[in-house]
Amino acid sequence: MRFNAKRAMAALAICGLTPLLSSSQQVRKPETPRTINRTANANVCAGNAPVAPRTLTPDDGLAVIAAALDSSIHRGAKRDCSHIVHAVYDRAGFHYPYASSSDLYAGTHEFQRMTHPQAGDLVVWRGHVGIVVNPAQHVFFSALHSGLGTDTYDAAYWRDRGQVRFYRYIKGISGNTRDRFVSTRIK
Repeated sequence: MRFNAKRAMAALAICGLTPLLSSSQQVRKPETPRTINRTANANVCAGNAPVAPRTLTPDDGLAVIAAALDSSIHRGAKRDCSHIVHAVYDRAGFHYPYASSSDLYAGTHEFQRMTHPQAGDLVVWRGHVGIVVNPAQHVFFSALHSGLGTDTYDAAYWRDRGQVRFYRYIKGISGNTRDRFVSTRIK
């Protein structure tokens, strides 16, 4: 099945984007002795008071979905799910170093684990990643066996893949900021 932008827009309209603006509860991933909150560490090193990380807003999430529907994402060589998700986030202006779906499932410093997803969040299984389109109807966008498209993450196929996790992008944790503090891990 080939990607059809008009069909995808119609599907999104049918799914209804208004439920996407509902509030979401954030759950912080517990820190381990090997990792630290790099945002807080960056502020402490700079002599500033620690600042809580800011995650994507519902409007930012809609920008991610709009980037997913951009036809330029769909041209070129066939790429796997994690490369597609990386390209979509990059196109939307939310940059992070490429990470495989397995790395994303384990957790990265650029994303915060959530219990209640919103549009634009990552939906991740061991070995697969997508972007939440409509959390009320459990719809996500990803590279599927039939090509790029949408599916529901509560479908039997995805439930059989194991525990699903949701992650939200943290603004300000990317590129040089992230790389400057790699050596500050607690051992």
